[in-house]
Amino acid sequence: MSIILQMRRIVMISVLALSAVSLLLMLLGISPLTIGITLAKGSIFSWLKFNHVLSVWIPLLLCSCGLLFTFRAGLWNIGVEGQVICGAIGATLVLRLDNTGLPPAALLSLALFSSFLAGGLWGASAGLLKTRGGVNEIFGGLGLNFVAQGAVLWLILGPWKRAGMASMSGTDLFPRELWMWVPQGWRVAPAAIVLVIIIFLLTSLILNASQFGLKIKAAGFNPQASRLFGIRPNLICFMAMIIGGGLAGLAGGVQVSCVYHRLIPSISSGYGYLALLVVMLAGYKVAPVPIICLLFACLAAGSIQLPITLQVDSSLSGVIQGALVLSGLLVYGLQQGKRRGH
Repeated sequence: MSIILQMRRIVMISVLALSAVSLLLMLLGISPLTIGITLAKGSIFSWLKFNHVLSVWIPLLLCSCGLLFTFRAGLWNIGVEGQVICGAIGATLVLRLDNTGLPPAALLSLALFSSFLAGGLWGASAGLLKTRGGVNEIFGGLGLNFVAQGAVLWLILGPWKRAGMASMSGTDLFPRELWMWVPQGWRVAPAAIVLVIIIFLLTSLILNASQFGLKIKAAGFNPQASRLFGIRPNLICFMAMIIGGGLAGLAGGVQVSCVYHRLIPSISSGYGYLALLVVMLAGYKVAPVPIICLLFACLAAGSIQLPITLQVDSSLSGVIQGALVLSGLLVYGLQQGKRRGH
């Protein structure tokens, strides 16, 4: 029954959002059908373009998995952007150690572990501000985002600047052997796809079928009552922030080692904030997250074609994403009110 209810909810959200966006487009004299076809052509009508979709889907799903932990613990991890950046810095630090004599595969593995560790430590910073300093995680996360952005700019323009000059285009490219292997005709590494699928399955297993997942849910739902069962909500929330930050940091590591092959100022690409919309649209459930991430990735990749073919700004994809989230919140609110008899 719950699956049927979820399907009905998804249909209601889709109809409501598409109706609102279509009405807006028609008022502006733009054909919604033409927009839809253009978005599809720019995202799924060729293997190369679908590879671009996957290159967005992977870090977006990693960030979303991290947010599932923190949302389940009752925390708004707005600092996920900074955690992605710190993860990218951690991976870059390792990949710059080209004189260690380690095999490239070992160095890449170490870089991804370092990205998880760096993101987790940044998440722990927000967790400490929350549990020890009494700072709301929203404000703590936003402040840490600015610190991380300042740190990456300092590194790119200072200690890690390109040979002979400092450039906002980023650091020097890593040696080819330190790039994740990508088959001919692909734009994304198969290893990254496998990694994100494993991470999602582990996230689902931990949150839905483990004692630790139950403790996270209890601590987020009712911290006072959870103490009666021997659960320490502050510790559980702190651990959720570490895991959430670590997975966001891993997204930064993938961006560095698989997509850009260097550190750039905009390494997070806004995936942290976009993941917030994904998880809210999923109703904080695990199962719908990969599909919603794929939809959002298609919108992000397909929107590149809008100004080229229709002279419509690519920010329209953001309007569609926002309409989906607002529709999701409205439908969720109506369903909750109906259950309470209002």
